[in-house]
Amino acid sequence: MPWNDNANPGPWGAPPSGDDGKKKSETPPPRREPPKRPSGPGGPDFETLLKDLTDRARRLFAGQGGRGLGPSTLIALAGLAGVAWLLTGLYIVQANEEAVITRFGSYARSVGPGLHFHLPVPLEKAELVPVTNQNKTVIGGAAGAAAPDESLMLTGDENIVDLSFTVQWHVSDAAHYLFRVRDPDDAVKAVAESAMREVVGRSALKSILTNGRGDVQAQTAALMQKILDRYQTGVSVDAVQIQNANPPQEVVPAYQDIARAGQDAQSAINDANAYRNRVVNEAKGEAAKIVQAGEGYKVQVVREAQGQAARFNQLYAQYRKAPAVTRQRLYIEAMQEVLTHNRKVIIDAKGSTAPIILPPDVFRTAPAPAEAAPAAAPQAQAAPAQAAAQPEANSR
Repeated sequence: MPWNDNANPGPWGAPPSGDDGKKKSETPPPRREPPKRPSGPGGPDFETLLKDLTDRARRLFAGQGGRGLGPSTLIALAGLAGVAWLLTGLYIVQANEEAVITRFGSYARSVGPGLHFHLPVPLEKAELVPVTNQNKTVIGGAAGAAAPDESLMLTGDENIVDLSFTVQWHVSDAAHYLFRVRDPDDAVKAVAESAMREVVGRSALKSILTNGRGDVQAQTAALMQKILDRYQTGVSVDAVQIQNANPPQEVVPAYQDIARAGQDAQSAINDANAYRNRVVNEAKGEAAKIVQAGEGYKVQVVREAQGQAARFNQLYAQYRKAPAVTRQRLYIEAMQEVLTHNRKVIIDAKGSTAPIILPPDVFRTAPAPAEAAPAAAPQAQAAPAQAAAQPEANSR
């Protein structure tokens, strides 16, 4: 049914006209729901649905007599709108965040974690900034990849090094982080590259490639923090770590040979130091042994001298009491001392008329055990000669 078809007013009837319309407006007829029209084969009638929704909305917001919103409805709606507006001031700050409150776009205050309230929007706004999260900025690209321009740096000895590193940092002042620098992340990256170039420009290539990385990292972190504090960025640098440091690709084999030669030299130095320590320790031990032996010999000689002196004093005391007996005893002891270490032959000359001839080796000192074996052969040869000499002597 077209919306402008006045010939067929539909189920609601024709619109009132003249005085009849005025009387009906004074005493409105009871409302009735429009009948639902079945949908034809072509689908639902959207004009009917739209008109149905419009009538329902008009009845919902119509006041008494159907002349508009009632006062109670307006007050309720205004109250709901006011509560909703006030609720825009509630906000929650997480444990790792800090809220920066702005009043008409200008910084007002900073608050910590918890449930807080600020003046409703647009009077005040809260912007949450993570202050404990660890941020990471990479300068120079990944190791082994094509080196970007930012990774090629000039060293203090006029060499070029391909260097990539990372910077770990966190937000220390949320207000400065938001309002002092337009793009803090880009600022951190630019400051890191500038500081690293300055430190590398004061360092030698060999130091950067071998054992000087720690100093380069520490100096870069300190210089970065100084620059960021000067700009009041609200950023604290936690660590600077060099990921990759190599000479340009064209000279990498030569520098690898240099590194291997340095390692060989260090290995030789370590071996020499180990040999020196071993020899010095052995010499110190031998010297200590000699010193201790000398000390022991000194004590022994002193004690023996003291014993000999005490023995002499005791003998002298006994000699004064009995000189003859003491001389005889000293003679016997001396002979015992002398004859103990010599070979002896006892001859009983009673009843013998012929002279006794002894072999020449009788009174010689007994040979040492090591010399006894070689001397056995000459003694065996001399035995037959002695046996032949004894019958001749007896015949005489």
